Amino acid sequence: MKIVITGGHHSSALPVIDQFRSKYSGTEIYWFGHRRSLASDKNDTLEFKEITALGIPFYNLQAGKVYKTFNIVRLLKVPFGFIQAFRWLLKIKPDVILSFGGYLAVPTVISGWFLGIPSITHEQTVVAGYANMLLSKFVKKICIGWKDSEKFFPIGKIIYSGVPLRKAIFEIGSDSFSSANNLPTIYITAGKTGSHTINEIVKEALPELLSVCNVIHQTGDHSKYHDYEQLESIYKEVDRLANGKYYLRKFLLDEEIGEAFNRASLVVSRAGAHTVTELLALEKPCVLIPIPWVSHDEQKENALILEKYGLAEILEEKDLNEDTFFSLIQKVLGHLQNYKLEDREAAKLVNLNAAEIIADETFKLTQRNNK
Repeated sequence: MKIVITGGHHSSALPVIDQFRSKYSGTEIYWFGHRRSLASDKNDTLEFKEITALGIPFYNLQAGKVYKTFNIVRLLKVPFGFIQAFRWLLKIKPDVILSFGGYLAVPTVISGWFLGIPSITHEQTVVAGYANMLLSKFVKKICIGWKDSEKFFPIGKIIYSGVPLRKAIFEIGSDSFSSANNLPTIYITAGKTGSHTINEIVKEALPELLSVCNVIHQTGDHSKYHDYEQLESIYKEVDRLANGKYYLRKFLLDEEIGEAFNRASLVVSRAGAHTVTELLALEKPCVLIPIPWVSHDEQKENALILEKYGLAEILEEKDLNEDTFFSLIQKVLGHLQNYKLEDREAAKLVNLNAAEIIADETFKLTQRNNK
């Protein structure tokens, strides 16, 4: 079986790739994605690093995205992306295309449709993205992460899979963040890419934070801002004064992520669908700072799920400053007993078999196409 995987949510794809390799031996996987987040960015994306580390051929797709504001360069990339995808699909001749939404998936899936290659897509957000709503006309099946997104798609194509989760979040494979004190620990992250906005606030609030808790801080990596390098420059002095309470990382290794979640009394994060699902699965109290500019305000909708079930406080970015940030963290740490998942029905929103379901449905499409 040959599979081309593409789309904007590679974190969801990784557990599915594990399923293909463990359950369907001999599967050949190819990846159409972005090697750079921005044309000006000199660093490889984490997507590129993680996919190539698995030995998967990576095709750097130069697809354009249509924005509300006119940009001739982006506009010209739209047909170029279709030409690239079409040529690569002719060369690879995959049995099926697996999409994880986003504008990169559009030229790949539609080109595949013209070539008679069946596609399946996964929608991980509560409010469906524009790309998947468009692609719903061209794909055979649509796996959804949340039942609330059913209304955006043709009912006959929908499969409720849930959002695929990495096994590493449930496993404690390291002892990197142990502390000799009895203070609570908070884990500050913004997904694998990090957030410059959050990193700047942490930089300002760090002395106050370390007076009340240990801090595991994952900054991400972006050549434009150099957040990690800036924080690293003050790290040694801060850590000396804090007596080993501050743990700074660009990224957490797989063996560290489970320990970080396990030690954390509180998680501070953006509100991407993958992160929200992980927090719900682990029943972790959290402070969520949704990205305000994403389409359909989808991160706010994701955050409202955890707020509804009692796990989250939401801090809008427009209200975010050093004082509001530290005050809200103090509030939650002081009343952790109030941030528990009381409604056991909420736990059913997480499907631990999501990756297997998506892999199985993808395989079924290849069988139908070969009949």
